[in-house]
Amino acid sequence: MPISITMPALSPTMTEGKLANWQAKEGDSVASGDVLAEIETDKATMEVEAVDEGTLAKILIEGGTENVAVNTPIAILLEEGEDASALDGYKAEGAAAPADTPAPAKDEKAEEPAPSAPSQSAKAEPEKSGDRIFASPLARRIAKDAGLDLGSISGSGPHGRIVKTDVEEAIASGGVKAAAPEKAAAAPAPQAATPPPEGNYEEIPLTSMRKTIARRLSEAKQTIPHFYLTIECELDNLLAMRKELNGRSDDYKISVNDFIIRASALALKKVPTANACWGGDKILQYRDFDVSVAVAIEGGLITPVVRKADQKGLAVISNEMKELATKAKAGKLMPEEYQGGCFSISNLGMFGIKEFSAVINPPQSAILAIGAGEQRPVVRDGALAMATMMSVTLSCDHRVIDGALGAELLKHFKGYIEEPLTMML
Repeated sequence: MPISITMPALSPTMTEGKLANWQAKEGDSVASGDVLAEIETDKATMEVEAVDEGTLAKILIEGGTENVAVNTPIAILLEEGEDASALDGYKAEGAAAPADTPAPAKDEKAEEPAPSAPSQSAKAEPEKSGDRIFASPLARRIAKDAGLDLGSISGSGPHGRIVKTDVEEAIASGGVKAAAPEKAAAAPAPQAATPPPEGNYEEIPLTSMRKTIARRLSEAKQTIPHFYLTIECELDNLLAMRKELNGRSDDYKISVNDFIIRASALALKKVPTANACWGGDKILQYRDFDVSVAVAIEGGLITPVVRKADQKGLAVISNEMKELATKAKAGKLMPEEYQGGCFSISNLGMFGIKEFSAVINPPQSAILAIGAGEQRPVVRDGALAMATMMSVTLSCDHRVIDGALGAELLKHFKGYIEEPLTMML
């Protein structure tokens, strides 16, 4: 029976994407793991691999098509032994769409990247995105006909995806039956746009990234109770240390932002209750001190994550951040490189911005807005002096971080910035 290949959900926030191009063409024989197409998501360009063997019989959506909804059929695959006559009267159908809910926070344990090619003898746990289980269309259809719960089946396909043989083995061993599906709630009607003002204008279509930014940050300002704390940090000692370290080797070039990333992670380690996210009826406090860093790219921004930044030296952070920024601007970040973390940094100091307040990126609970370092008059021991000062503003989710907790976090951050030698201890 022909198999429908559908538009995959390649990230928890993806609802639609651009089918950039096809790597395979009609009539090609494909094996499990072969690259079929490239998909541009709201975050990056990613390859889509085949999860079944067969022949690519028909391409339903051409390369270059934008705004293709998740689970829309994009091609038809014929199984081994089938010919073109099997397409007569066949209607491609998409898999059930996942519920439109916010992405859940990651597990407290450190995430480990999935292997590129799992062992044929060992089965991995099925790959999930939110509540969606990744399985081939044929495996879904067989499981549905047999009344099996896909969540109880281990996958042996690429990245732990469930394929036909996994379901057949589960049927033979008497797998867990699926619960009766609940009726999906009706989607809310879109709000009418405010009429534009009179005048000549050019209409610019929204990219997937811009749609996601608009939706998530509107959600943030409407649902997260923000409050803001601002503090001044003196940079002269940090700038002197940076100059000395950069003069010692050509293997790295440490930036002020690298100091800020490490200082943020160490401050969170001093105040671990701030390294948390809102979990609805609970607070999720994380053990790893990961720091997301906003990177401006064409059409928007993305926040790659420096994992366990408290355990990394300045040179390691510097090199890792450069690599992440390069991949972000090329649209090549993998999901595990930009998902996770409870805390973000947004630095506009290089643009001369003195001070600003950033919007929290849900489901995180705080973001630190960094202003420009500039010469300002200060009072020392009753006398006027000049110093390089930097304003930073912490935006906090009041459900997770109270005023006193946010103030304590900034106190430790300021201490590390003004006495950078303490970051080495």
